[in-house]
Amino acid sequence: MGTSLRIDGYSAADRPVSTPTTKFGGQPVWLTGPQWPVSTAWDRPMRFVGQVELGPVLGAAGDGKVAYLFVTHADHEEDFFDPDVIDPDGGENAVIVQPAGDLAGPVLPLTTLPLETGPGLYGDDGSAVEFTVDLRPVSEPAPMTDEELEALPAADRDRYVERIDGDKIGGTPLFFQGDEWPDGGPWRLLLQLDSNWVPFRLNLGAAPRLFAFVSEDGAQGRMVVQDS
Repeated sequence: MGTSLRIDGYSAADRPVSTPTTKFGGQPVWLTGPQWPVSTAWDRPMRFVGQVELGPVLGAAGDGKVAYLFVTHADHEEDFFDPDVIDPDGGENAVIVQPAGDLAGPVLPLTTLPLETGPGLYGDDGSAVEFTVDLRPVSEPAPMTDEELEALPAADRDRYVERIDGDKIGGTPLFFQGDEWPDGGPWRLLLQLDSNWVPFRLNLGAAPRLFAFVSEDGAQGRMVVQDS
């Protein structure tokens, strides 16, 4: 058993968030020097998605640490989409951990720039947006393999899926295309997000689910997107 923080709602910030708290949009509140990741294929700064405090996910190993999430993403009304955004080692997404995060690991080397600010999330009209989140602690079951899940009676399987579904910080990932944990680790789920149902534009595919992970020692992160 474990605990997740369910995202019950999003509150538009009436002024820029200036503390290293969990949020989506706006600009990163860096704990140390800026480390803005650059798209490997497009040689342009990735788009900042949000930041997540690691303490609630990792306990003592995450206290005082923040993970910053980025993806390669088009500007408003710009016509491009990079399918490698789904791949934790594709060079088109990034999870930057501060302080003292380790950028080693991806197959493609990750380049960062010392940019304080850069591309951020936007709304339907293209204007910049920033949201804090309303979080609710929820008890969740431990992860199961596909084989273990399929072996359950149908009612138990449905109950398990219902308990781990939804947008959340931490907890057990609800994969729908196999157990797609990134290489390395061991990992903890940092964020699960159905990006088509959020109050900002985040194009990650047709019907995508974003999974961000952080290593148990709080040293590095990875991102996976599953898309139906």
